[in-house]
Amino acid sequence: MTVWDDLVGQEKVSEQLTAAARDADALVTAAAADTPPPATSKMTHAWLFTGPPGAGVNRTARAFAAALQCVSPDRALGGVPGCGFCDGCHTALVGTHADVSTVAAVGAQILVDDMRDTVRKSFTSPANGRWQIILVEDAERLNEKSANAVLKAVEEPAPRTVWLLCAPSIEDVLPTIRSRCRHLNLRTPSVDAVADMLVRRDGIEPDVAASVARATQGHVERARRLATDPAARARRAAVLKLPLRVEEVGGALKAAQELVDAASEDAKQLAEQVDGKETEELKAALGAAQGGRMPRGTAGVMKDLEDMQKRRRTRTQRDSLDLALTDLTAFYRDVLALQLGSRVAIANADAEDALERLARSGTPEATLRRIEAIGACREALDRNVAPLLAVEAMTMALRAG
Repeated sequence: MTVWDDLVGQEKVSEQLTAAARDADALVTAAAADTPPPATSKMTHAWLFTGPPGAGVNRTARAFAAALQCVSPDRALGGVPGCGFCDGCHTALVGTHADVSTVAAVGAQILVDDMRDTVRKSFTSPANGRWQIILVEDAERLNEKSANAVLKAVEEPAPRTVWLLCAPSIEDVLPTIRSRCRHLNLRTPSVDAVADMLVRRDGIEPDVAASVARATQGHVERARRLATDPAARARRAAVLKLPLRVEEVGGALKAAQELVDAASEDAKQLAEQVDGKETEELKAALGAAQGGRMPRGTAGVMKDLEDMQKRRRTRTQRDSLDLALTDLTAFYRDVLALQLGSRVAIANADAEDALERLARSGTPEATLRRIEAIGACREALDRNVAPLLAVEAMTMALRAG
């Protein structure tokens, strides 16, 4: 199983990246032999991967990183880069390769402090692998200072360094950065392709795979999570009941509170899984004495960790809310399709009774206003409006229609 097998519906992109990885071999060989590099090459030092949610942008970039670090003996015999089994592939895919650095937004932005050490590392030679690879998973969240740091590194990269930037669209990245990158745009996989992948790779029953693939409209990770996680299915079911609960003011406000509480619980669960372990590991690294007493001068380091964990909890809550808003948008899209007599396939077939009830009781204009209200809530959350206020405003707008 190669690293490309996880890229659902991205055959054209996989071919381009495989060709680039082959040419990367020639560049490494030329550098080792101190000979001139090939005159033409499909490999370059900076790549920008874009695509809608669920297209697998980050997964594609990581697969390319694995292919560049692949050390399979089959490579010498013309094998495809990215075998998926060698040490280079495995460590790159799971995030433990010494020469693959990953940067992701902990809070709403990637701060310059989060980028500084990574940018410095980008100017060093690979320690073990074939390339020094910097993978930025949320390039659209770079703030002005961190973006300028990346720009300087991309303008004058080290010979064996590759930057892989991921963003929803090319417009989300500074023109000065994207002009120095080779752009690859991914498309949303078809529902059938996602369902087939769930059956083949995860052993999901065909009926369940088809249902979750349709419900998530080709979002690979969400489909996998719905198919394998009962709690995720329960949360989605609760979200899809919300449109029937906003007929009264009290019901609308209660539904908003429950939606925010569920997102907070998601953030709390993640914090319980990760924060304690991170704190103990940092204390051990700083030489905490028996009984937990910290050495002098380390309070600032611990405070930095606490601030980072707080930003991560905030982002987790907002990401959970955004997922719920995505489900709500899909629900009202189905209502609109029924009202207009569209032949578009219904995504939420498991909520067909509720869809038909709302379609009969409202108008297409009202449904469009409700979809706009959900979009306004997302924009408010992006502007750091208090989650409860933003969601309450949305549920009241859903009630008004």
